Amino acid sequence: MTMEETRRGSRRGTDHRPTAPSQGTGARSGGRSTSVVRPDEDQPLGNISGRVRQGVGGWLRSPALDFYGILVVGALLISLGLVMVLSSSAVLNISRGNSGFAGLFRQGTFVGIGLLMLVVASLLPPSFYRRAAWPLLGLGLALQCLVFVPGLGVAVDGNQNWISVAGQTLQPSEFLKLALAVWLGAVLATKRPLLHRTGHLLFPLIPGVLLALGLVMLGHDLGTMMIMAMLVAGAVWVAGIPRRWFAAAGIIGVLGVIGLTVTSSNRMARITNWLHGICEGDSCYQSDQGLMGLAEGGWWGKGLGQSAQKWGRLPAAEDDYIFAIIGEELGLIGTLGVVLLFTVLALLLFRMITRLEDHFMQITVAGICAWLLGQAFVNMMVVTGLLPVIGVPLPFISSGGSALLASMTALGILLSFARREPGAAEAIHARFGAVRRSVSVQPAPRDGGAARGTRRTKTSRRGAKGPGKKSATKKGARGKQRSRGASTGTARAATSAPAPRRGDDRTTRRSR
Repeated sequence: MTMEETRRGSRRGTDHRPTAPSQGTGARSGGRSTSVVRPDEDQPLGNISGRVRQGVGGWLRSPALDFYGILVVGALLISLGLVMVLSSSAVLNISRGNSGFAGLFRQGTFVGIGLLMLVVASLLPPSFYRRAAWPLLGLGLALQCLVFVPGLGVAVDGNQNWISVAGQTLQPSEFLKLALAVWLGAVLATKRPLLHRTGHLLFPLIPGVLLALGLVMLGHDLGTMMIMAMLVAGAVWVAGIPRRWFAAAGIIGVLGVIGLTVTSSNRMARITNWLHGICEGDSCYQSDQGLMGLAEGGWWGKGLGQSAQKWGRLPAAEDDYIFAIIGEELGLIGTLGVVLLFTVLALLLFRMITRLEDHFMQITVAGICAWLLGQAFVNMMVVTGLLPVIGVPLPFISSGGSALLASMTALGILLSFARREPGAAEAIHARFGAVRRSVSVQPAPRDGGAARGTRRTKTSRRGAKGPGKKSATKKGARGKQRSRGASTGTARAATSAPAPRRGDDRTTRRSR
């Protein structure tokens, strides 16, 4: 091997610089050129997680979150109630010779009336409810007194808590709950600076509460009375009542419930069955069938409309025990979905209480929150066997007109208060304005060229429409005008032409 070949080999071995492939070779091989470098190889779509966190954070900080959240959660609960009422009542309605959709039509009628009441309640300002607090409580107490009128009051399962009007039953205690929540908000907001004084605490708060709860208890409806007591507890806690008075009222209330339970053989039997699990006769039949429905549903349920308990095996399948039908048809996932909806509603109402600046609205929201959420979780705990049997419906879902109308009216009041949060009204109006602008049709902008083209088109159309003689006359006139303007055209061009530049002037001189 010569010295020249050795030098060439050493150069080839030490030189590691890559040579750029030719364009034709790279195109044929299908490979990417080494000069193309992507700076975001790890995240080709960008920082998606950061954008999601930013979007969710902005949504959670929105002042209109409570308004839209209450709307969505309420719509979902009411829609689920319509579906489940249809599913749980269709078989029994058919067996009675009625239409299978009779339960849906009846519940849908109440939903329509409740929707009208919700809209009206949401449009009224909070000042209206504060002024109408005492009349509303008086109306609620008067309706509750009607259950004791002979021929008008109706007893169901030993509870004298309904009235019959034109063939329709009405439960006044449901509307009394709403009136009591508004009244507590007005009274406690006025007395709030003086709640540490015994006289202001006892009057008029204690007489009004005892009168409302006493009228319900006279009808032997312990379950409804306990829900109203929870409503009162939530309102006075947010109002800032001294803790010693709150604890004393709680102890007195527990002792009163124990006394009412001990003096009733029916209530004692329910407590004994729940504590010991030993049932005489069919005293545990309803709770056992409810648990059996939940167990048969499993994780995913049998499917919508496939429940076996609704075929007359489970009493009150579309009323107090509709949660068991949900568990049987939709499974554990369905029941957890219902729990999640009420949990989200609780978080929204807690957020409202912290964001509202008016004490009346804060206390009223607290009372409504304790009423709806307390009743919902008591119903679900009864169905699952965590509490003895207490006859309270599941809000927004159970069949029944009075409970649904009162609950939807309460939602309307909550929406009215949610619009009064700081910055909520502006955010809601801005959102609706953006929606209106997005759905409206805007005319296309017309530029100068288009306008001139339109004028020319109109002029040509006018010329085409005219008769031949007129058009000839117009052509002659135009020819004369052109000949006359030819003499003045040069002067106009000279005056209108721009001044020549220096370079142009030099070129002219050279040409001369």
